[in-house]
Amino acid sequence: MPTVAILALPNVIPLDLSIPAHVLGTQDGYDVSVCTEDLTGLKRADIVVVPGYENPERPPAEEYLDALSEAHDRGARMVAICTGTFALAATGLLDGRDATTHWKYLDSLRELHPLVKVHENRLFVEDGNLLTSAGAGAGIDACLHLIRADFGVVAAHEAGKDVVASPARDGAQPQYVDVLSPVRADLSPIRGWVMAHLGDAITVDVLAERSHLGRRTFIRHFERETGLSPMRWVMLQRILSARRLLETSDWSVDRIAAATGFGTGSNFRSVFRREVGTTPTAYRKVNSPNNDG
Repeated sequence: MPTVAILALPNVIPLDLSIPAHVLGTQDGYDVSVCTEDLTGLKRADIVVVPGYENPERPPAEEYLDALSEAHDRGARMVAICTGTFALAATGLLDGRDATTHWKYLDSLRELHPLVKVHENRLFVEDGNLLTSAGAGAGIDACLHLIRADFGVVAAHEAGKDVVASPARDGAQPQYVDVLSPVRADLSPIRGWVMAHLGDAITVDVLAERSHLGRRTFIRHFERETGLSPMRWVMLQRILSARRLLETSDWSVDRIAAATGFGTGSNFRSVFRREVGTTPTAYRKVNSPNNDG
């Protein structure tokens, strides 16, 4: 059972602390504890979560930074929510690595830690075993991302339902949009249509026509609403559907490929390996409820 240590730094933001405590703490399969001044839990944790805290421009005390560095050095996955990114940056762990934080603090992060590759307007950014996220809502997304990686799509879906959140928001989606979309740009119906027709041949032209919009107008509105290009979004939904089928059915790889719009088993295997980092067969062995190991 993976152990999770949530480090409550001085002046921790209560909401940022409660999110991982609830989302990860109610997930079967995690052993979750909260650490304050006693840092023993960090020494055995497989995952260390650092919630946001007030005045992040002031680095935490050395004992906290040392404990975070030691946890990382022995292989723990490190997760930062909101200004918790500053604590990881203060250890030097983020030097030369990709990261993000709440949009209000992006400039401060760049100024204080110029070696960090700071990404704007992202929900979360994963670089190896380092996962950094924006504000409270993005903290939920980061936690669901962990659950999806450790326990599969079905588990993430159930956890998302518990907190009434989408279980599959991609990290590249924006933290905010600058302009409210007009009513006619609400493309949720076309996204619903895609989910019901993943096995069909779907193109941008098909989606634009069904939305009664010109191609370029459709792409602009879709990217503004989702933060993703239409076909990237479609591909991610296909991957999630395929993962769910691998977890819950005994369908062959070829049947899943056809049902989720990948066409051939060969193409499905290639895309799946690129996006998930393993083969469909290996994924099923790890994530199927019938798996003995």
